[in-house]
Amino acid sequence: MTAIAYTAEPGTKVHEYIAGNRTKLRRILGERGAILLRGFEVGGVDGFDAVVREFSGTGPLSYTERSSPRSTIKGQVYTSTDYPADEEIFLHNENSYQAVWPLALYFYCVEPALTRGATPLADIREVYRAIDPEVREEFARRGGWRVVRNFHGDFGVPWQEAFSTHDRAAVEAYCRDRGISPEWREDGGLRTTTTRDAVHTHPVSGERVWFNHATFWHVTSLAPEVQEGLREIFPDEDLPTNTYFGDGTPIPDGTVAHLRAAYRAATTRFDWQRDDVLIVDNMLAAHGREPFTGPRRIAVAMAEPSA
Repeated sequence: MTAIAYTAEPGTKVHEYIAGNRTKLRRILGERGAILLRGFEVGGVDGFDAVVREFSGTGPLSYTERSSPRSTIKGQVYTSTDYPADEEIFLHNENSYQAVWPLALYFYCVEPALTRGATPLADIREVYRAIDPEVREEFARRGGWRVVRNFHGDFGVPWQEAFSTHDRAAVEAYCRDRGISPEWREDGGLRTTTTRDAVHTHPVSGERVWFNHATFWHVTSLAPEVQEGLREIFPDEDLPTNTYFGDGTPIPDGTVAHLRAAYRAATTRFDWQRDDVLIVDNMLAAHGREPFTGPRRIAVAMAEPSA
């Protein structure tokens, strides 16, 4: 899948372009999964916020049940994941581990990297078709996929940041409402267990899509040196994140390698340019991040909750 690109005439304001072409752009997004708007006058982060409101008809969503470090730029506009520049972020669909997820994602290039730093995209319809039917059937037979998250007080994202509260009762209520099982640890940490479907149906097109974090959060999807370092610190059951079949049985490493290959086979990329705006249908396209050099700064917003 390649994001369809629209290049502006000099001086064209992006909001005016979206307002005049919204019906067409929404249709194209539903077919292609991603749209790149290039060369438009955006107006900085405030203008980017206005892009979300113009295209989605509502304001950006807050980043809740956090899984990665992000910084707030302004309002509900955030930095892209604050991981070290030399690390790849594997392909995933935003918040696919949650009970409710954003249907639309927005990216805005404030400052491109000097080298690489693309936001690769993969059509998850193609990913679904590339996966061995026996693998898809095993996930269905075993109840989907499961993620176990361990929030350690001195390692990774603390539960207070992930759930935006210091109130344990509030965390328990949040989990109860969203099908998450919380377990408080003696050291003050928290373990959560969540089981979700691996395959979903796109709400507009009716297409089957491989929509989950099962590959992204499996320990073998980390760089080998990171895997080794984590396993020296934690037993597998205490890893910050790891995934299983829905019934709790381990997913074989070979199966996860097959899934990673399906994502990579469906992947395309482009190099960011300053003021680019990328709009993504979160249930048609997975996204990731290449390693990079330089100051790369990409703003992110989410909109249109799935329920």
